Amino acid sequence: MKEILIITGSPRKGGNSDRMAWAFAEGAREKGHAVSFFEAGKKEVLACIGCNTCFTKGQACSFDDDFREMAPLLEKADVVVFCTPLYYYSFPGKMKTALDKIYAFLVGKRDLRGKECLLLACGYGHRENEFDALSLLYDLIWQGLGWKDLGRLLVRKALRLGDIEKTDGLVKAKEMGRRIS
Repeated sequence: MKEILIITGSPRKGGNSDRMAWAFAEGAREKGHAVSFFEAGKKEVLACIGCNTCFTKGQACSFDDDFREMAPLLEKADVVVFCTPLYYYSFPGKMKTALDKIYAFLVGKRDLRGKECLLLACGYGHRENEFDALSLLYDLIWQGLGWKDLGRLLVRKALRLGDIEKTDGLVKAKEMGRRIS
């Protein structure tokens, strides 16, 4: 059994990317994995200011925000899933702010190497290259942290609430959850 952390980016409850996250979680739970969520799009995480006092005051960040919930989940996870809508070619702001704070583990010399990760994303995506910046940022994150990429699912034409139902994105997300071993 693996501990899976799904970090979601949408501020919209029950939106397309939330549904992808739930489908992935369902598939992973069917295989006996434990799944937890950090809904970055619905949390209050302050921007990193580069004070470099991470882990010196009893928590990952010296400032008291919702990253204190994400940090222990991240540390415990074997697999981290980034599940996000595409916002202007990248992660939504609140999710990116939460991801920026992973810097605390580097400053605090907390080793996160050896984890596995996936990217699940959906959005308008009418042009072939619209997910390129998001994919590049994802690649830089997992490579920089020494993680193993288990793949990505990029679903196009899922802009409006419920559009994901008109695609094969939910079926594929659930199958990706089932493939975690």
